[in-house]
Amino acid sequence: MITNRSFDRYIRGRTDSVAMFSSGMREMAAAVRVLAKGDLARYGNQGVSEVQRFEDALRATIGVEHALAVNSGTSALICALVGAGVGPGDEVLVPAYTWVSTAAAPLAVGAVPVLVEIDSSLTIDPADITRKITPHTKAIIPVHMLNLVCDMGPIMAIAEEHGLVVIEDACQAVGLTYRGRRVGSIGHAGAFSFNQHKNIRSGEGGALLTNDRRLYARASMYHDVGSYERTGWAQGDVPLVVGVNYRMPELSAAILRPQLARLDAQLARRRARRRLVIDELGKGPYSRAALNPHHDPDAAAGLAISFPDPEQAAAFGGRRGARRLIDTGRHVYTNWQSVLARNPHHPRLDPYAWAHREFDHGPRSCPETLGILARTCTVELAPELPTPAFRMLARGLAR
Repeated sequence: MITNRSFDRYIRGRTDSVAMFSSGMREMAAAVRVLAKGDLARYGNQGVSEVQRFEDALRATIGVEHALAVNSGTSALICALVGAGVGPGDEVLVPAYTWVSTAAAPLAVGAVPVLVEIDSSLTIDPADITRKITPHTKAIIPVHMLNLVCDMGPIMAIAEEHGLVVIEDACQAVGLTYRGRRVGSIGHAGAFSFNQHKNIRSGEGGALLTNDRRLYARASMYHDVGSYERTGWAQGDVPLVVGVNYRMPELSAAILRPQLARLDAQLARRRARRRLVIDELGKGPYSRAALNPHHDPDAAAGLAISFPDPEQAAAFGGRRGARRLIDTGRHVYTNWQSVLARNPHHPRLDPYAWAHREFDHGPRSCPETLGILARTCTVELAPELPTPAFRMLARGLAR
């Protein structure tokens, strides 16, 4: 049986393989090229920027008309909300299971997040979306968690019926598809993250994706306070808005572009490892554990497993390579301390003071979500690990 000590020793002996996958020669060469050029900011003085090249490649890969590279997934969400005209007095529906940024982004533009239950797919429940809509609802942010995609068909139908904006938070599912379409291209806008834990990574970074020219123009202005003086900038008939600085630096874009070219191969590796873990689990004491449903099973690149009770989930989640979802900190709404505090940096900028009603963000506001998370574990598919090491990990999980 695998032990923490033996596994760690095995991995330490293969650090070179892991490092090569995470930071390959192409990324290193790209970083050196930027450093040699001398322009570390997007708007330098020497030709087409690395950021623009990355945006062009991202547009082509995801299948959208516009891609805007920014410095984080949080910034991408905020820019999307600004682009869509969301602001004070508006309500934004967000799932109760997501990274805290999904709820913080509406607050950043003066709107208020409204918590929505998830279902057993670990994504936002369309039935609860319908229950939570009010005359003040302006947008929905469905979140594709853990490389598990939302059921975008019903979500888009609900949004169309009620005239709502859909902003896909695809930060944890870069490159995934839903019924043949890349996530991030289905809603009115999408947001990606490229931080250290994402499918492609630059330490920090993000992108907004959209087919809406006006939304893109407003988001572009907002992400760069000096946009109106940039060479070639054309805002068209979209009125100028004052912005901040969420620009992506050249080094980030340079090391992301080679990873983007390998993205589909990396996702295929995740899918193969998902099948491997499922096969191993079927041979041992967890053969009756239930796989959480996926809204596009053939494209599934994440793995979650449900147990009859929280105790069994806690036991499995304590194994190397697995984690019980209720224990994932700021991904669970009850741990969103900065959101729950309702303490704006200035009292006159309090979004709740502009709201039209009271909101319940307490621990009892989404009980179904807490129950699901307490019984569910995720398995890390670790594409950066050499195959022998991952097989050892999968066998250890199943015993």
